Amino acid sequence: MTLRARLTLVAAGVVAVVVALACATTYFVMRHELRTQLDSSLRKEVQAVQQAVQTDPGAYTGSDDFGGSLVEVIDAAGQVEAASYRVEPDARVLAVAAGTRPEFFRDITARNVAGEVSHLRELVAPQPVLFGPPGAVIAYKDLQETDRALERLRFILILVSLGGIAAAAVAGALVSGAALAPVRRLTAAAERIAETGEPSERVPEGGHDELARLGASFNTMLASLEDSLETQRRFVADASHELRTPLTSLQTNIDVLRGDIALDPEQRRRLLDDLHRETQEMRGLIAGLLELAQGGAQTEKEEFQLDEVVEEAVERARTRFPDVSWQTDGLEATVVDGYRDRMERAVWNLLENAGKWSGEGGSVEVSLAGGELEVRDHGPGFADEDRPLVFDRFYRSAAARSMPGAGLGLAIVREVAEAHGGTVQAENAPDGGALVRLSLDGAARPPLS
Repeated sequence: MTLRARLTLVAAGVVAVVVALACATTYFVMRHELRTQLDSSLRKEVQAVQQAVQTDPGAYTGSDDFGGSLVEVIDAAGQVEAASYRVEPDARVLAVAAGTRPEFFRDITARNVAGEVSHLRELVAPQPVLFGPPGAVIAYKDLQETDRALERLRFILILVSLGGIAAAAVAGALVSGAALAPVRRLTAAAERIAETGEPSERVPEGGHDELARLGASFNTMLASLEDSLETQRRFVADASHELRTPLTSLQTNIDVLRGDIALDPEQRRRLLDDLHRETQEMRGLIAGLLELAQGGAQTEKEEFQLDEVVEEAVERARTRFPDVSWQTDGLEATVVDGYRDRMERAVWNLLENAGKWSGEGGSVEVSLAGGELEVRDHGPGFADEDRPLVFDRFYRSAAARSMPGAGLGLAIVREVAEAHGGTVQAENAPDGGALVRLSLDGAARPPLS
């Protein structure tokens, strides 16, 4: 069943319950009012008979039209003294006539002297014994007109109920159709996107209600999906381009080694060294690609000492770049809630980048304070046109193209910083060289003493 059909049924059901309650209330109120009027009329007529009998016991001898009611007077034994209608008294009536029970009203079905069955409203009241023996006055009113009026009222209320339910169903269908129009547009857009695989479509936005906000959120989601797919395509294209170069070089050197050309030992050694270097570059490139590709698949966070990670990375950098002076004054003890393996990779990428650009005899200063890691080298620094792009994937400046690498190191640093709720910035130091700041204010804190 569609949502529109369910909303229509709910609207019709709610209106049906409300109308049924209203009609039932109306019916019983009207029935009570009619009965109250009948009972009041019967009481007045009984009182008139009682007064007449008290004043003159022979004043009432039976009449078919005593105030519009049928009346009879009986003694304590149930013998009729005067009557305009004859109904055999039962035990309750005799108890009233004997003075042991108060007056009461009830509905009865009885036959008149002509044998016709009538539906009657009856009042049985005791006859005052001031001027005579106990007895009872019984008054009847025919309920035929009242029953007909109630039947007409029931019929009208049933028609009103059915008409209200039908109108509610029609109104519910119209309102739900108009209200769900944005949802149908969203559904159609989602189906077209699922069919074509292109999230460039947008749904119309308008208004300020929840459905309008849903449409805006849907468009935002489509934009994010489109950006994600575009980034994925760009990533695959860039990765294919970057992998093609070392693979081609590897294939060329392998073909030379396998060929029929005689190579002296020095040439063979140089080819093998090239193969080793290209293999290492390929390994680093693949590791970087995996790091970027798995950035969204986070493992469990853990606490670790960032200062220890930096110290270990500096020791590794001293081995990797023995001609560079590494200074680590001011490594403040810092605890980070995050991903240790990824942070180790990010710190190493910063130090490796600084070591490559420092050159022989250069120096690199590393400091950690207030949850911020600073790595500063004394190389050429960042060119103005390169600085906004150094954290993009596969970006390599003109000066860096002659050096090993694939342009993934600083991109990984940014991914790791954002995974920890931090930021990374690149700038030129005032007296020359590059300065990179990795800030982890949200995830870093001093250790507990």
